[in-house]
Amino acid sequence: MPEPFRKRVRAATIGHMVQLREVTVIAAPLERVFDLARSIEVHLLDNIHFGEQATAGTRTGLHGMGEQVMWQARHFFVRQTLVSLITAFDSPRYFQDTMLRGAFRSMQHDHFFRKVQPADDGSPRTEMTDEFRFAAPILEGGLLAEFFVLRRYMRNLLRERNAVIKRVAESDEWQQYLPSVPAHTETQGVTP
Repeated sequence: MPEPFRKRVRAATIGHMVQLREVTVIAAPLERVFDLARSIEVHLLDNIHFGEQATAGTRTGLHGMGEQVMWQARHFFVRQTLVSLITAFDSPRYFQDTMLRGAFRSMQHDHFFRKVQPADDGSPRTEMTDEFRFAAPILEGGLLAEFFVLRRYMRNLLRERNAVIKRVAESDEWQQYLPSVPAHTETQGVTP
């Protein structure tokens, strides 16, 4: 690799983490989207092709402040283990998970939620914003991996996860994962 290009790559990644930002608008109430985003079962829905499992800590339901989850999955043909902790929580607007142990040098994921302009028919909509930061595990090889491979791979995983949350939230499927939520709370104050 030519030295000027190597310096640009190094300058773009050393001293900070790779940062990804994804915004997804979902035609569903804020509280529903917030809860689906922290559901272990929803997280696992379309990650089965990686063999992902929650193997320790909070393994089912909705995770909250101070709760840990140990995830195991196959990425790049290698079985990976990652332990994450919910390090900030402000229901239903925000939560943060932080890697305690895993393949990355560091990883942190902020999840923001806010109500946005209702749809033309008056139905609620929620904007879900993910700010995802990570640093690759190996300095020189990790630098190139961050810049060329992991950035795209992690963005695709994030988009896939968000598409699942959107699909579940916008259909009746959400009731399988949030059964304790009374139907009338989902209609914005309109009683059935």
